[in-house]
Amino acid sequence: MQRIKLTVAYDGTNYAGWQIQKNALAIEEVLNKAISDLTGEDIVVIGASRTDSGVHALGNVAVFDTESRIPGEKFSYALNQRLPQDIKIVDSKTVEPDFHPRYCDTRKIYRYDIFNRKFENPLLRLYSHFVYYDIDIEKMKKAAKYLVGEHDFKSFCTPKTQVESTVRTIYRIDISKTGDMISVEIEGNGFLYNMVRIIVGTLLKVGMNFYPPEYVLEILEAKDRGKAGPKAPAKGLTLVEIIYE
Repeated sequence: MQRIKLTVAYDGTNYAGWQIQKNALAIEEVLNKAISDLTGEDIVVIGASRTDSGVHALGNVAVFDTESRIPGEKFSYALNQRLPQDIKIVDSKTVEPDFHPRYCDTRKIYRYDIFNRKFENPLLRLYSHFVYYDIDIEKMKKAAKYLVGEHDFKSFCTPKTQVESTVRTIYRIDISKTGDMISVEIEGNGFLYNMVRIIVGTLLKVGMNFYPPEYVLEILEAKDRGKAGPKAPAKGLTLVEIIYE
């Protein structure tokens, strides 16, 4: 028996997120079928991050156990021949039998892309959030500084999130603009349900002058989802990388 770790990239447009759903196709389901067909076993992968419907990934992580003698590093080649064009394995390797992708110390990096000009670009519509308002990214940067560090992010997660604690640590929030594209990159030790999208929606409100930057501190202290901004659309979000300490 060997445990295989996969690094998975995917375009989430046509999928109902990572986790298997009753009435819609999910990334996990496609992976399970491809690996099962390859090994002849009934395989169920364990994913590191259960991305939402429409969210993309460059570096999500999954593991599975197999009796197959295929070397770990060869699984990527074999599986990519069986996977659709919008899901690919970018790395595969054998790991220790007790390695679990969700129960390790990690840093996760997410990027949110905002296309900001008068008219939308149809070629970018599936991978960025279009905003035609003028956006002041310097104000967004100022607001973002209040979120860096260890905080209770209860205001920035979907109500009724079933977790023991809503305290998380954000190591950095980098906001940059190249041409008409604004990118918000957030690195943290973990994220609550919809946390990144709510943070981005709130920072956008600041950038569009609906909120002053200082209001973000009030939102944090309130521990009330109703105080924060809207949830940004899923299509602008990409899970860039999961770094295992």
